[in-house]
Amino acid sequence: MSLNSEQALEPLVLRHDDARGVTTLTLNRPQAFNSLSEGVLEALQEHLDALARDEHLRVLVIAAQGKAFCAGHDLKEMRAEPSLAYYQALFAQCGRMMMSLQKLPVPVIAKVQGIATAAGCQLVAQCDLAVAASTAKFAVSGVNLGLFCATPSVSLSRNLSRKAAFEMLATGEFISAQQALEKGLINRIAEPEALDAAVEVLVSSILTKPRLALAMGKQLFYRQLEGGMEAAYTDAAQTMACNMMDDTALEGVHAFIEKRPAQWK
Repeated sequence: MSLNSEQALEPLVLRHDDARGVTTLTLNRPQAFNSLSEGVLEALQEHLDALARDEHLRVLVIAAQGKAFCAGHDLKEMRAEPSLAYYQALFAQCGRMMMSLQKLPVPVIAKVQGIATAAGCQLVAQCDLAVAASTAKFAVSGVNLGLFCATPSVSLSRNLSRKAAFEMLATGEFISAQQALEKGLINRIAEPEALDAAVEVLVSSILTKPRLALAMGKQLFYRQLEGGMEAAYTDAAQTMACNMMDDTALEGVHAFIEKRPAQWK
């Protein structure tokens, strides 16, 4: 069966929701190493737009089928229409999808079971958190093809130190999961057979926290990173003041003082 036939039968992105408010979006192009074709980008965007309106959503997990997490953009598709206007539209489409992950009011976790290269590595960096199998590998390897990974550099440089990010961008070399952990690209490592359990530990911890506090905190976290320190402190102070006025924070403080578990709705 051809890849196109398989795509006609199976969604490019699978969605699973559980009763706790945890949604998993799974890239479903294993034969193409889950590359980000136009169809995959469109499917992801549709799901993210819908999830942005879902008040029951608590955590989003980005996963993938097969051996690779994501091999970046679909190069065959890209070369089929070599025009500046096409490339501008494609990278703008990808950038919008990446920003939608950041704008979601809940934590987004990348569950990385295999290689993540170029825009696939960008996807890992763009997620708020990342858990990877010990066998996973990461690279921004466009430079090996004469194409500097400019768009992946945006999220990569905001996760790693400048020199670590630029080394990956300039050499295109793979790094191991352990190196990715040390450089700050991922949060946790697990053996492949324990990856699901490791993600669940992180998810379960997040689910014990109030949704509103995390939503306000996530917005502030990224917003203040883009401003100067003085402006960041002003913004952060206002956010904390508003958070303190909310019933969830008031209940949390009262519970702490009264030495009892918080009763959040």
